[in-house]
Amino acid sequence: MSRLEEHVDVGVPIDKAWDSLHRVEDYPRFVAGLRDARAEAGGRAHLDVEAGGRTRELDAELSDRGGERVMEWHTTSAPELTGSFSLQPIDRNHTRVQARIEYDAAAVRETFGGPKGFAQVNAIERLVRSDLEQFKEYVEQGR
Repeated sequence: MSRLEEHVDVGVPIDKAWDSLHRVEDYPRFVAGLRDARAEAGGRAHLDVEAGGRTRELDAELSDRGGERVMEWHTTSAPELTGSFSLQPIDRNHTRVQARIEYDAAAVRETFGGPKGFAQVNAIERLVRSDLEQFKEYVEQGR
């Protein structure tokens, strides 16, 4: 399994960033390749993803450690992905959003196609960084 950790500092209070992470239906606004997302009962989410010229439906389970401001998630279908978002206050009006993702690069390639090896890891890192920057823009504009 490969592990990726990235963060972005956003210019909003921690409560606003936390609430924004819980609006699953808004994820397509800041997650590249996500065509549709909807929250379902029991802490589940259904995602329609397009990547590498392929479209896939993924289901994920979400759980909170609210007192710690950590949202954990994992897919319940291939490819196996797990991750978390943890939020830390910087000051009253700024929050650090830390994303951690674990994935099997071969399984991601098999599911979505794309480059092999180091090129794929670089592509995934660029995608996650870009998604975090899009989240920053989304949450700071108060959408």
